[in-house]
Order: sequence, then C-alpha cells, then structure tokens
Amino acid sequence: MPMKYARLTTPLVRDGGELRPASWDEALDRAAAGFRKALDEGALTGVFSCSKATNELNFATQKFSRVVLGSNNVDSCNRT
Repeated sequence: MPMKYARLTTPLVRDGGELRPASWDEALDRAAAGFRKALDEGALTGVFSCSKATNELNFATQKFSRVVLGSNNVDSCNRT
C-alpha cells in the first residue's frame, strides 16, 4: 500500500541529526546563516531556474543570485 504524505505546516530544522519543528524566524535565520557561511568559506554559487516558472519568478531568481549571492552564474532551461 503506498504511503500517504502530509503537507508540512511548519518549518523543520535539524538539531543533532534529528528534525524538529521551528518558528519561521528560526528557520529563515538558519537558512541565511547557511548561505553566509558558504559565501564566507569561498563557495562558488549559482542558480538554475525553470522555463515552467513565471517570468517574475525567473527575474526574482536572478536578482537573488546576483544581489544576495554575488554570483552572475544564472542558468535556465529557457535557452534550450
């Protein structure tokens, strides 16, 4: 019998290998800290978007890459 999955209603964060519910503020702070750590360590970044996304979402994706991540490495399957 196939497993039925429920939609998440709250963010989850990992503590000691285990997932636990968290507030949106904590989850977003952790995500931002992860991006900051990667950038501080010199990680090369880029993003990939999809042709099925709206123009507005593709625009927001490239702005995020360029402004937040400081990367011009933006690709999309739109060009194929």
